Amino acid sequence: MANTAAIGNSMGATTREKQRVIFASSLGTVFEWYDFYLYATLAPFFAALFFPKGNATAALLASFAAYAAGFLVRPFGALVFGRIGDLVGRKYTFLVTILVMGLSTAAVGLMPTYESIGMLSPILLVTLRLAQGLALGGEYGGAATYVAEHAPTEKRGLHTSWIQTTATLGFFLSLIVIGVCRRVFDETTFKTWGWRIPFLVSLVLLGVSVYIRMKLNESPAFLQMKAEGKTSKAPLRDSFADWKNLKIVLLALFGAAAGQGVVWYTGQFYALFFLTGALKIDWMTSYNILTIALFLGTGLFVFFGWLSDRIGRKKIMMTGCILAALTYFPIYKAMTHFGNPALESFIDKTHIQLQANDCQVHLFPNPKTVYSQCDKAQDFLTKRSLSYETVAGLPGQPPVIHINDAVFNGFDEKALTTKLKDLGYPAKANPAEVNSFMLVLLVLVQLIYVTMVYGPIAAFLVELFPTRIRYTSMSLPYHIGNGWFGGMLPLTVSAMVAASGNIYAGLWYPVVVAAATAVIGMIFIRESKDHHLETI
Repeated sequence: MANTAAIGNSMGATTREKQRVIFASSLGTVFEWYDFYLYATLAPFFAALFFPKGNATAALLASFAAYAAGFLVRPFGALVFGRIGDLVGRKYTFLVTILVMGLSTAAVGLMPTYESIGMLSPILLVTLRLAQGLALGGEYGGAATYVAEHAPTEKRGLHTSWIQTTATLGFFLSLIVIGVCRRVFDETTFKTWGWRIPFLVSLVLLGVSVYIRMKLNESPAFLQMKAEGKTSKAPLRDSFADWKNLKIVLLALFGAAAGQGVVWYTGQFYALFFLTGALKIDWMTSYNILTIALFLGTGLFVFFGWLSDRIGRKKIMMTGCILAALTYFPIYKAMTHFGNPALESFIDKTHIQLQANDCQVHLFPNPKTVYSQCDKAQDFLTKRSLSYETVAGLPGQPPVIHINDAVFNGFDEKALTTKLKDLGYPAKANPAEVNSFMLVLLVLVQLIYVTMVYGPIAAFLVELFPTRIRYTSMSLPYHIGNGWFGGMLPLTVSAMVAASGNIYAGLWYPVVVAAATAVIGMIFIRESKDHHLETI
């Protein structure tokens, strides 16, 4: 009887009650994304604090590898919590996920560094990242499903688009909190212990999130299905052992979620990393550029969600993928031109060749890692954002580095630094030459692509699957697309740049994935906007 009453109340929910559902679900998810993205924003600091020293590029790659670990387990979180959500309910499942996320994030703020406990430090860091990834794997599907099952058919894209804003708003919130801390603390204090404050703030946000979500009711579609005895007793088997449903899962992954994942992470995280890492623009200017672009672009998530209710989800998402694939290279070359023209000029007039045969890309350095002279030369050039050509060297011989007409036998950092200085190498971007307006515009263009692929995708995925296995079925392709294809982007792009010696080489990764997604999606994906959740 209680369930029946709840169903009746939910199905007859007022506009105000539906707004409360959207607000409560979205706000909690904002906080969860805030937790998850703190790590990405502060990854350069972790490279120095939680990993062995000796090679800055290897340490940065290791920090990105730990970052990627959280993404790699997101699909497993989707399976675990998706199953619970389809068996027990949407509300209580994402109450658990937010608790796991919040406590794991706060624990990062209390972690001892590598200098204190050695290799146990990166092990603990990766463990906490795994816990965060599992939690987030269960969070998104629950929030999107919960909101979609409350929304009327003709406004499902609009209502779920508010959930889509939460990832960007969480990132936005993390930038603000970190920016405030960096303004309050001097550089030394922030690097020593001030970086911990944003993680500890998570405890406050956790308390607010749990309080809000405790006041929500279960979704009406789930309650009705449960009252009628139609819930799945084996959501994993029903989702993935049935070829009819599995085929839809695979199409959702390769025809939508994969491209959406790489476009999302390129347009926000890689844009920030490129500004600060590759172009050597100071952190405050870079944060301001991204923050302004995020502020200007976030409303477009809702716009494209609304538009998808009218013209369809597929057209918008595929157009976003195509535009991204076609324009990433010119956009990032333009960012170099407007962000650090001195570096652009230096790269154009300086030919660098590394002649060696024992270079390696070290993703997981440890105290026993031995760096060859070639590794040190690659690190030297890569962290200075210099493009160089690598050719085979003589077996057993030290590397030979050519910088224009100068030849260096073996790795001599002092001599190389002097040569670059003599040639006018810009160690940092000149603030007077940074065209912030154009950089905001270029990042905003990327954010438009992000909103096109991301704004409609929650409604799109929800509409593909039946209610009894919706949480499980939609969560897996979403988190593989975002967690594996998207979450691996910082590590993959950075490794490609380090291995190739070209600061733009990593862009081939999002370009190829976005293009492949567009082709598959246009050919095989059906439009879903007019489907009624209660009938599929």
